[in-house]
Amino acid sequence: MTAVYLRQNESQDQLLKRFRKKVVKSGVLSTIRRKRWFVSKSEQHRMDEKKAIRRLKRRQVKSFE
Repeated sequence: MTAVYLRQNESQDQLLKRFRKKVVKSGVLSTIRRKRWFVSKSEQHRMDEKKAIRRLKRRQVKSFE
């Protein structure tokens, strides 16, 4: 569970910004999005392969620049 406490002389905006950073860093939102629907193992494997192909293509394009 992510928790932040108001520091001395800290505004609500700064507190909210710090909280958002902590949530993103902890990976809570990405986990929730990923687990929102059931995905079979074969479908997950297919998605992982597509992701790897995209990642490789991006690396190749960057190396040519």
